[in-house]
Amino acid sequence: MTAIEEAIAIYRGLPSSHSGAFRSDLAVSLINLSRSLSDLERREEALAAIQEAVATFRDLASMHRDAFRPGLAMALVNLSLRLHGLGSREAELAATEEAVAIYRDLVSSHPDVFRPDLATSLHDLSSDLKALGRGEGALAALEEAVAIRRDLVTSRPDVFGPALASSLNNLSNRLSDLGKKKEALGVIEEAVTLYRNLVILRPVLFAPELARSLNNLSKRLSDLENRGAALAAVEEAVAIRRDLAESRPEAFQSDLASSLEVLSKRLNDLGRQEEALTASAEAARLRAS
Repeated sequence: MTAIEEAIAIYRGLPSSHSGAFRSDLAVSLINLSRSLSDLERREEALAAIQEAVATFRDLASMHRDAFRPGLAMALVNLSLRLHGLGSREAELAATEEAVAIYRDLVSSHPDVFRPDLATSLHDLSSDLKALGRGEGALAALEEAVAIRRDLVTSRPDVFGPALASSLNNLSNRLSDLGKKKEALGVIEEAVTLYRNLVILRPVLFAPELARSLNNLSKRLSDLENRGAALAAVEEAVAIRRDLAESRPEAFQSDLASSLEVLSKRLNDLGRQEEALTASAEAARLRAS
């Protein structure tokens, strides 16, 4: 952060004769400063920095639309994240919606460059709408993100496969929230398949995501009263998370407890109360430690 602050001080002191170029660099440095401040939980300062970045890019875009609108969209995405950290849900949504609108316009002229950004901002928009109880809008935004990412995967599966799997996992949750249980199951099954393939290539990175999707698969199967398969899915999630927690308890112990709680419910559904109690007790010990 000290290095970023020094860069910002230098940019502020550069000659005004090249203010467009230097102000753009200043705005990018302010985005980086905001991220660093957020990492240090200095949230109000992080918000002030990103607000200045947005204002700078907005002013530059008013004079040179094509050159600076991508920067404005990037700053708005970061503004949304800072507002989320402060619990400002309506303002967070407004920032994300503006970013989506800009990326839509950019995609119309440069689809190959900006479609991934549009998909990401739509994914974020879905989360913002869900947090405000707007389930149908959240579903529509995520379905659009999935459609874009599914198309991107056809040409670059190595690059866009993880993003597609993440959106599918969330899409399953959105469908389930709206009572669309069979559709939700089909979507989470696709996510699990994608994560299994990704784990083969990069196990350390994607094993946690596979476990998360298996947890959700168990819930979707349970919703449809497929209790045996629901138990098998969460047992696999527990096994993965147990291995992860053994190597990095500080990072994965809470996740293991969550899967054990789901396991307890699945065992209880099958009338295996003693085993359910054992799983629940282990989860409680992990939560307390």
